[in-house]
Amino acid sequence: MTQPFGLSAESRAALLHRLAKRRGAETAAPDAGTGRDLSTLPGAADIGMVREAGAALGLESPFFRPHEGVAGARTAIGGREFLNFASYNYLGLNGDPRVAAAAKAAIDLHGVSASASRLASGERPVHAALEAALADLHGAEACIAFVSGHATNVTVIGHLLGQRDLILHDALIHNSVVEGARLSGARRIAFPHNDADAAERELATQRRRHGRALIVVEGHYSMDGDVPDVARFVSMSRRHDALLMVDEAHALGVLGATGRGVAEHRGVDPAGVDIWMGTLSKTLSACGGYVASKRTLVDLLRHSAPGFVYSVGLAPPLAAAALESLRILRAEPRRVASLQANAALFLRRAREAGFDTGRSAGLGIVPVVLGSSVAAARVAAALFEAGVNVQPILFPVVPERSARLRFFLSAEHTAEDIERSVAALAAARDACLPRLRAG
Repeated sequence: MTQPFGLSAESRAALLHRLAKRRGAETAAPDAGTGRDLSTLPGAADIGMVREAGAALGLESPFFRPHEGVAGARTAIGGREFLNFASYNYLGLNGDPRVAAAAKAAIDLHGVSASASRLASGERPVHAALEAALADLHGAEACIAFVSGHATNVTVIGHLLGQRDLILHDALIHNSVVEGARLSGARRIAFPHNDADAAERELATQRRRHGRALIVVEGHYSMDGDVPDVARFVSMSRRHDALLMVDEAHALGVLGATGRGVAEHRGVDPAGVDIWMGTLSKTLSACGGYVASKRTLVDLLRHSAPGFVYSVGLAPPLAAAALESLRILRAEPRRVASLQANAALFLRRAREAGFDTGRSAGLGIVPVVLGSSVAAARVAAALFEAGVNVQPILFPVVPERSARLRFFLSAEHTAEDIERSVAALAAARDACLPRLRAG
């Protein structure tokens, strides 16, 4: 009989014993005299544990593979072409000649870098143009752009809230929100994923004990591909005198008939949301983040948010690339329709093939839940051999029983690409999973 995980019973027991010892060493108090031993830093043992497990299972790491060109619906890795489902190039604008030309023109005009903080060194016209376009997109009075999407949430939440305040967020919210909440010192409560009833119960119970309250949800959840009931959160925030922040990182260009995001998708007046947050690194094919809100809040952030005041300004070519991508998004809504059709087709075919796709709405992100990290890693490796690039999401990023492959669709994928990929996925499952069930 084929042994589970490709190991003998003795080898498997030995591996588990070594991993358990590593975990024990990680959680134990550091010994005296290890203060300069970098291998004892939190998390270092976990990385070694994962590498050891991968080596024992004969699995090459799927992470940090170098792409040899633009990573769109197709990509080149190691001299081979792959169908690519591991990039956020939702509308195929990264690599679009118009976007590249805008970035090159900005380099010719302003150079590669803003060279200093915008507060200290002054504006470039492209910064103001981008922020005005993003504010208009969200129906907001003003907008401010930061150099990093992750840093946007960290610095904005960390700066606006304090120890007397309350932050209520979805349990699956992005790490950047959690880090911002920790920085703020506010009380942080996570409610069960997409459970507005549970969120309101918490808010009703806790609101009077705190100064300000902030509710944070995502417009399109990057791990599960589902969408919140934004109207419910808007009304909740009004009833309990709370601010509502919506992270649109994976919603812009993906949700709504014209890609305006979750407000358009749900038919909600965007003015009901106090703080719209988004990133420039996905649909807008650049790098950075932004907040669109009332002019009072944006002006406060421009003059006092540490991640803006004490950081170099957004690089002009990135601002220009994002602005041109936004222009194309507004002018060519067919790209959004193509993306949504591709995602719906992938979701339908995956479900027909018997896969667990969780709560995905089939709008741009489709998870395929395989139930164990080993299963996800093996199936991803088999797909890579078959010419399909998709990343496994493993414990501890998700609970072990929720380990998955996460497929990001693009407007540039074809129906043939999707049919071929789902067929390869089914073949990889049939080849790998019986081995994992044996014993």
